[in-house]
Amino acid sequence: MSRLVIFIPSIENGGVEKNLYLLLEYFSKKFKKINLVTTSSTLKNSRFKKNIKLIRPKLSTWNKKSRIYQYLICFYLLLKFFRNKKITILSFQANVFVIIASFFLNSKVIIRLNTSIDKYINNIFQKLFYKFFYSLADIIIVNSLSFKKILQNQLNLRSICIYNPIKLNTSKKKKINFFSKFKYLKILTIGRLTDQKDHMTLLKCGVLLKENNIHFKIYIIGQGYKYNELQEFIKTKKLTKYIKLAGYKPFASSYISSADLFVLTSKYEGLPNVLIESQKLKKPIISSNCNTGPKEILGNGKYGDLFKVGDYKDLFKKIKSFHNNKKILMKKSLLATKYLNRFNYEKNCFKYYSLIKKL
Repeated sequence: MSRLVIFIPSIENGGVEKNLYLLLEYFSKKFKKINLVTTSSTLKNSRFKKNIKLIRPKLSTWNKKSRIYQYLICFYLLLKFFRNKKITILSFQANVFVIIASFFLNSKVIIRLNTSIDKYINNIFQKLFYKFFYSLADIIIVNSLSFKKILQNQLNLRSICIYNPIKLNTSKKKKINFFSKFKYLKILTIGRLTDQKDHMTLLKCGVLLKENNIHFKIYIIGQGYKYNELQEFIKTKKLTKYIKLAGYKPFASSYISSADLFVLTSKYEGLPNVLIESQKLKKPIISSNCNTGPKEILGNGKYGDLFKVGDYKDLFKKIKSFHNNKKILMKKSLLATKYLNRFNYEKNCFKYYSLIKKL
């Protein structure tokens, strides 16, 4: 079997990275040698098993460069370290760069698409560009059936759906009392402060909740470039008593446990882990019906409520309905736990392993 090389230039604190670490944990038991190509200077070799080796630039400043520069340096590292070596590349980012590199290296390449193509395909030229390069990959992996269908319909490309691997054990971590003990509706969301996550829709909903005299608290866990804009809106609308930007927090499931309701407002996704984590903890969910993932995770509304992307008034109605009668949405959250096995860690990691082994 050829050496496995994982390609992920930019490592942040998101769902993609959680999937990466879970897969590496599994792969470390299956492959003798694994290389991780990245620009991340914060990762430590001690975090991984001995058969996983980091390949990254010597200067830590690359970690602070824009993504295009990170892609380029990792492209160079691929060519430098793996010329004339038998490798299989599993790419988490910058798939076009990896496909080009695989041509020079004569290597097999699997690309993993994490986010709906709505993000970056906006015209016919982009459509032709990505269709051409993605078609050169040996295998395309997507993380939802709806994503698979979109890729087939829009780019006429075949892909294999493998759900995000999630450890579904029910062992309880120490619950963090994130909210104070006063009686009010406790709403939580987790996600980077970016345009994709569309936290502004939740803030606008917060205005309506306040105007309708609903006692609530919203905590937004995450960091990102939208912080100042969101904070200014909170201050302008006099919502500082109701809404808090809490920054990045590790061990997200501990914070989910202390909320009454989890809300996702994304404009687009792949398969948001945070919804699966919320289901695992039997937490009621209201999510935007964005491409792709939420509708599939929530069983088209059977396991949680869906609202139109960007429609803060619809979101308000659903939160108000939950506030007035929690039983309906709580029943949906309990039903969701019966269908969690589709995200099973061992089962989905094995699917990755089987594909790599066949190449």
